[in-house]
Amino acid sequence: MRKYAWYIFIVGIMLLLYGTLQMRPVRWDMTDDKHYSLSEASKNLLRQTDEPIEVTLLLDGDLNAGFRRLKKATEETLDEMDVYGKLKIKNYELTSSSTDSLTKMGLRPIVIHEREQNGKTAQTTIYPYALMRYKGRKAVVTLLKNTRGLSGEENLNASIEQLEFAFMEALHLLTQRETPRIAILEGHGEPDEAHTYDLMTALSKYFQVDRGNLSPTLPTREGEMNAVDAHVLDGYKAVLVISPQRAFSDVERFVIDQYIMRGGTVLWALDGVQFSEQVLQSDGFTPVVARELGLTEMLFRYGIRINPALVQDIQCLPIPVNVSNDPSQPNLQPMPWTYAPLLLTSEGSPVTKSLGQIMSTFVSPIDAVGGEDGIEKRILLATSTASRVTAAPAEVNLSDLNPDMNTFRYQYIPVAVSLEGVFPSVYAHRIAPEGIETHEPIIKQSRRTRQIVIAGGSILLNEVQKGQPLPMGYDRYSQMQFSNRDFAVNAVLWLTDEEGLIGLREKSVALRLLNDRRAHENRMQVQLVSTISPIAILALIGGIVWIVRKRKYEIN
Repeated sequence: MRKYAWYIFIVGIMLLLYGTLQMRPVRWDMTDDKHYSLSEASKNLLRQTDEPIEVTLLLDGDLNAGFRRLKKATEETLDEMDVYGKLKIKNYELTSSSTDSLTKMGLRPIVIHEREQNGKTAQTTIYPYALMRYKGRKAVVTLLKNTRGLSGEENLNASIEQLEFAFMEALHLLTQRETPRIAILEGHGEPDEAHTYDLMTALSKYFQVDRGNLSPTLPTREGEMNAVDAHVLDGYKAVLVISPQRAFSDVERFVIDQYIMRGGTVLWALDGVQFSEQVLQSDGFTPVVARELGLTEMLFRYGIRINPALVQDIQCLPIPVNVSNDPSQPNLQPMPWTYAPLLLTSEGSPVTKSLGQIMSTFVSPIDAVGGEDGIEKRILLATSTASRVTAAPAEVNLSDLNPDMNTFRYQYIPVAVSLEGVFPSVYAHRIAPEGIETHEPIIKQSRRTRQIVIAGGSILLNEVQKGQPLPMGYDRYSQMQFSNRDFAVNAVLWLTDEEGLIGLREKSVALRLLNDRRAHENRMQVQLVSTISPIAILALIGGIVWIVRKRKYEIN
């Protein structure tokens, strides 16, 4: 009786444990890269939802091995999300009529061409998207990140790494009660709306984008200028300063400085030198001098210095050059233009992780100063391993298309840097300038906040062709698209991120690929081992059990 009571007790414990786990599942992620775990930011966002989240997965059909892996990873991410939020997940059946409706929604399919074993080419059309709906609002989640310069397997792996961020970004937009505002400053000869059109379009998905002037433009009746409110920027999550051509006044510097001291964030995209593209195109050369914007001291106090120089790089964009000796019959040929470097992105920051090259023209080098100030500085963009620096004053000449390669001896020159920490005020030991309307004392030290400094406004601008703006990062001569748009969006999201969602872009999944050549050469051996090994192991275990039982029960 005691024997059966012990068995009943064990069964009861197991049933109790099973019931507890059914009511509150317990999950252990045993992987090195925590592939099956959600961040605390994601869990908190999911817990805040009070209605079911409908997710329709469009990635379906006859998928190859790589896209099956992406689909499985997507389903695993959604299952993990379902633990902390209420999800209704369904697969979308692709038909001829349904694909038409998806096309009307602006969802472009991807056509995959693969060679089968019989030598024929198979074509598959897939939709790497998911539709998310919450409280009547809907968002599209792009599952596949197609970065130029990466192989198919690397793009799929980067897509799997970004799945959590992609879903959380969409859910954040769906649960957002009001649209945050950002400001693009004007009044210093900044590029017009046509040249910032793609930037504003990309950011309008997340923010209300305002443009405005800090300086008063209308005098009062007494003939004096209106005073500037020191808190005029307080309603904005971030301020963007993009390629100003004229210097900032003391009043404007004070407003921006105190905005940062109150926890505001700023994206600086400043040109270190001054030149004329019109003169360069008409005369074939242009002088280059240092650009004075009145911001050198301010940025120096924050830990950054933009040098008055130009960066040249062997890894660069081509420009069309007429190589014909007959003016009546021009012969345009692409030639490398070292003043248009293709910048490398850092894998150590959520702003630039998994991004491709960044297109730029006439950018300057950046130095980090004040190493003991406690401000965390990360390089976002840098040149290649064959670069050089030309200090201003200098001359840029279109005939300089074959420079001496031996002079490109510098490596990874920083062009964009992120800053995070507590910043000192430029006005810590000064009085407020005239023309400021404030009754509060000057804040001498900021709250913990963030800034990004880019030494070249061209990175955030788009070209205009025949009155129509081109996409940001698009080179019309080579017809290649670079990652400028994603970089700009990630930069502003990082500046305004209070929930920690942008940090999800740092998630890393180890890429474990087979050696295709060795797998093909040893195909028969691998098949034999994989087929015979399980049978041999089972036979070995069965033989050991038979020998043990035979010795135990054999009658002597």
